[in-house]
Amino acid sequence: MSTIREKVEKALEEMKPNLQADGGNIELVDVQDAVAKVRLTGACVGCPMSQMTLQWGVERFLKKKVPEIQKVEAVR
Repeated sequence: MSTIREKVEKALEEMKPNLQADGGNIELVDVQDAVAKVRLTGACVGCPMSQMTLQWGVERFLKKKVPEIQKVEAVR
């Protein structure tokens, strides 16, 4: 049986090609209390749309793929 962290990592791997196509990337930093902490890298750093990408893209996708996740936070 997979841990929540493993499920999140697998889901992020599915999402990475979309971010990489625009010159960005994402990595999982930690999962604590149903919160996935991620780091946006590459072109995502400093992009004015990165917060939208995080909330409307990453968070929605992860919640769908990993129902245990309630929130996604960006960390540096």
